[in-house]
Amino acid sequence: MADVAARAGVSGQTVSRVVNGSPRVDPETRVRVETAMADLGYRPHRAARALRTGRTQTLGLVVSSLASVGNSRMLQAVADAAASRGYALTVVTLGADGDVSAAFERLGEQGVDGAIVLNEATARVRDADVTGAGLRLVVVDSPRDDRFGVVETDHAGGAASAVAHLLGLGHRTVHHLAGPAGSFAADERERGWREALAGSGLPVPDLVRGDWTSASGRGAASTLLAAQATAVFAANDQMALGMLRGIAEAGREIPGDVSVVGFDDVADAADYRPPLTTVHQDFDALGARAVAALVDAIETGAPTSFETVPTRLVVRDSTGPASSAR
Repeated sequence: MADVAARAGVSGQTVSRVVNGSPRVDPETRVRVETAMADLGYRPHRAARALRTGRTQTLGLVVSSLASVGNSRMLQAVADAAASRGYALTVVTLGADGDVSAAFERLGEQGVDGAIVLNEATARVRDADVTGAGLRLVVVDSPRDDRFGVVETDHAGGAASAVAHLLGLGHRTVHHLAGPAGSFAADERERGWREALAGSGLPVPDLVRGDWTSASGRGAASTLLAAQATAVFAANDQMALGMLRGIAEAGREIPGDVSVVGFDDVADAADYRPPLTTVHQDFDALGARAVAALVDAIETGAPTSFETVPTRLVVRDSTGPASSAR
């Protein structure tokens, strides 16, 4: 650091401010210091910084599983956002017993400055003694809770937009292939579906429950066809994909006989056959806002916050007018 200061013609304190991202450095000086750092090959020493500041510049991520597309997308988004803020990332998955306290203990042993908790793991956090964990927390997809920050997708609003789209095509009601019980995202998408139908004065059919996998969507197709569904809102794109196959195997056409809407807008959704109408969930924005909220709490002591990330409907070829409306 002394060598960088000498090369840039500034004090060691100014170099420290640049390294730590302080706004108290004018742009011209910052460029001069960063150029000197690059010329000399200077890299901050995390262990030394931790001894000096009491922070390791490392965030934890707690997730139930990385097998689902949504969790994998969120891992990528959080990792990218953490790196952009100069933080490393340590990932802990819950064991078969789902013991979130043990996950927090492992993160504490690794000296993380705070942790982000994803999706299905959030239910465990709400029932845990998070104050005893001694970690600053931000939870993705959870009801508001003063014990930690919350960032959520507008799942209910996205589901309502899917229902409104299908009703606008002349379908008399919309059936729902729901996600697993106990999942906050699945529960909120179900709520949006129910409220949208009830608000339109239409009957709410019995839902069919899946487990986020395409196999469960394929298996649900026969049940939904037996219920004479002409429009189905699936709680995620993977289940919608399986349903497309199941409906085709039954000799029915999409969207001629059944219209299907998914949720997430995964990268492959536009390449399904037919291309899938779906609700776009902004994983990058979720990850960036979760990291920003956690880093602000770590670095400035910012209070817990609650943020909602909007969704948008992406209309493709898997939805069309009901036969009665043609």
